[in-house]
Amino acid sequence: MNENEHAKTDLARAPSPIPGLGSDVIEVLHVEDDPVYREAIADQLSDHGFVVRSFADALSLADGLAVSSDADIILLDWDLPGVSGIELLVELRQCGVNLPVVFLTGYDFIAHENLAFETGAVDFIDKARGVEILARRLRRVLKARKPVGASPAAASLMVCGKLVLNPNVRRAYWNDRDVGLTLIEYNVVQLFVSNAGRWVTYRSIYDRVHYEGFIGGSGEDGYRINVRGIINRIRKKFLECDETFAEIENFMGLGYRWANTTDPG
Repeated sequence: MNENEHAKTDLARAPSPIPGLGSDVIEVLHVEDDPVYREAIADQLSDHGFVVRSFADALSLADGLAVSSDADIILLDWDLPGVSGIELLVELRQCGVNLPVVFLTGYDFIAHENLAFETGAVDFIDKARGVEILARRLRRVLKARKPVGASPAAASLMVCGKLVLNPNVRRAYWNDRDVGLTLIEYNVVQLFVSNAGRWVTYRSIYDRVHYEGFIGGSGEDGYRINVRGIINRIRKKFLECDETFAEIENFMGLGYRWANTTDPG
């Protein structure tokens, strides 16, 4: 494979969906600087029913996104030349690219996993797990994010007191000011507003961030620490917009709720 090739689209093989996991073809943008591993993942995911466009670095991914934005998910390596995977994720969000991002890396340290989730990744997968696990996790991530009974028509704004959520662009506004939430943070706030006045458990919040049954963090209840970190960042961003913000309430040991009970419209 040519090292300088900016993008590779593997359409030579007909997708072969995994039984029981749906038949929709998923397009993956995979960024990996190792050409041998990059090609192997493209070939193996193709055998599992995916369409893979492969890139060697951040610059080539940017070029690929400029040509087409029809992809479903981005798969990133941690160590990339020039701009690291975690730095690339930050830049993608700053540029308004809100595709779900999954890290596929040789690192299995909790610190790397936590940083990935805190920055907005939806999953963190060790390369040693193999492509079978990778394929299933990618499908589950997208299945969890797909609204049930979604209509192709534009969704209506959700209004709850001073908060306005625009689900069409995944942006949150407080007193007409963009709060600057990441995609994960937006999804959590949307969950709260959809259940305004009702408590949402730690587990439900964590399932919304990743997918139902996802296991992360350290220890049986380690996910609670991750949830607290996400909520703290959300609160901080709202407080930067309004120092009197107090809508997110905590019930120790249970979860959180959006205190404003105005019906979302």
